[in-house]
Amino acid sequence: MSTPNTPRPATPRPAAGNGAGRPAAPRQTPAGASRPAGAARPPAAGQRPAGAQRPPAAGQRPAGARPPAAGQRPQQLVRPAPKAKVRKARLLISKVDPWSVLKMAFLLSVALGIVTVVASVVLWSVLDLTGTFDRVNELLQQIVGTTDSKFDLKTLASLGQVASFATIIAVVNVVLLTALAMLSAVLYNISSTLVGGIGVTLTDD
Repeated sequence: MSTPNTPRPATPRPAAGNGAGRPAAPRQTPAGASRPAGAARPPAAGQRPAGAQRPPAAGQRPAGARPPAAGQRPQQLVRPAPKAKVRKARLLISKVDPWSVLKMAFLLSVALGIVTVVASVVLWSVLDLTGTFDRVNELLQQIVGTTDSKFDLKTLASLGQVASFATIIAVVNVVLLTALAMLSAVLYNISSTLVGGIGVTLTDD
């Protein structure tokens, strides 16, 4: 008795080149082949993948970190530098150069002479503008008791005479102050050889 031909189920064959029971290796996508829709694109070199968190910036507290409680000091990362001690040095002025003293005294005396001349001229101008000379003349006429007096203080002490007198005094002061300063320097050098000089304390504070 003949039976109808029943089709047999197809048995999967292993891939060629693989051992029995080993899964087939995934195929590599050739260059230029289209990538299926929805597939994730691998990140490029040096690029952060999508969804990755950025590292906190310098000096910024990371997310989730708790701030320090009230009354609690934050931890110091840098130790403060210790305070430098004040240095002191005690020195002695044992000798003074007479030539340097002479130059300095000459310049200062010239400046003082210029100030003397300018101050004299300014003082005379102020007295003239305020009418002091006229008042002095009236006072002298009342003391003498005559109105025909020809005494005039402004004529006797004119601006030119005052400026000339102040200039002479300034020149004399320049010579005297310069000579006295140099003589003082020489005397100090002689005295310092006996007592050691004047002590001076210097600090860097």
